[in-house]
Amino acid sequence: MGHRKKSAPKRGSLAYLPRGRAAHQTGRIRYWPSLPAGSGLLGFMGYKAGMTNLFCIDDFPRSPNFGKEINLSATVIETPPIFVCGVRAYIQTDYGLKALTEAWVKDPPKDLNRVLITPENFDSEKGLKKIKENLETIVEFRLLTITKPRLTSVPKKKPSLVEIKVDGRPINELFEYVQDMLGKSVGIGEVFKEGQFVDVTAVTKGKGFQGPVRRWGIRILHHKSRKTKRGVACIGPWKPPRVLYTVPRAGQMGYHQRTEYNKRILKIGVDGNDVTPKGGFIRYGAVKGPYILVGGSVPGPRKRLVRLRFPARPKKVPVEPPKIITVSLASQQG
Repeated sequence: MGHRKKSAPKRGSLAYLPRGRAAHQTGRIRYWPSLPAGSGLLGFMGYKAGMTNLFCIDDFPRSPNFGKEINLSATVIETPPIFVCGVRAYIQTDYGLKALTEAWVKDPPKDLNRVLITPENFDSEKGLKKIKENLETIVEFRLLTITKPRLTSVPKKKPSLVEIKVDGRPINELFEYVQDMLGKSVGIGEVFKEGQFVDVTAVTKGKGFQGPVRRWGIRILHHKSRKTKRGVACIGPWKPPRVLYTVPRAGQMGYHQRTEYNKRILKIGVDGNDVTPKGGFIRYGAVKGPYILVGGSVPGPRKRLVRLRFPARPKKVPVEPPKIITVSLASQQG
């Protein structure tokens, strides 16, 4: 019998190269979907508290468990109100969108000084006037919003400052909308509703510099191998005279930005005691205020900022939100 070549499929996905560290701990959203009339804000943000499990009625008609009680894993995200501290207007150029001008609220929260150096008085009227004069060329508005970490169990005072696009109206109406929103606090219930899908963006857990066995899942070589055991036996041919990017090598693992599509909001709650387990979430504590339950897992460790966005690849969803029977409040500390 002739020698049969051993099957050695590729280990690890090449879909997310280069696997470098994320530039910022707050995820960056590079695409905002276009939504029908009356949508307003296209995103929100919160802090990951931990995971729990719940019992609910399966409401997807084509599911084999339709109408039955099922057990689901869910992520609890604490979502205190966000504060709109500025408006930024964009124009279209040959090189993409370019910020034309911005208008800030006159009396921003004191914690904004922890993010940037603020002037004594913001001249918001001047910025709004320039926006009004250039409405014909403006194609997009985004709100500059900050979180309120003091209202959560996250041990930080410095808020996160992010842009959130507004859509769903003509430019003239959008200008009136953002002008009205300036200086106001927005709750999660004003942006999303129970039962809908959202896209979740966050920076994953950092695992530092790891070897190819853990990073790519390659095989450990025979114990009598020369030079190395936890590495690739052959890192490539003579020609081309370089190591190809497809060869599993050691490097940074984790702390990458990831976006997960179509995560369903199972519940939007006001009182965090409804989902806080006995003794609190491990490495987080108690959920103090508004929260959402998202089906499945979410990137990142506890306390990490999680950004939510209307779905870029929308799926059909039942009209009514899911009927939740009970949420587990059992202690997670053993």
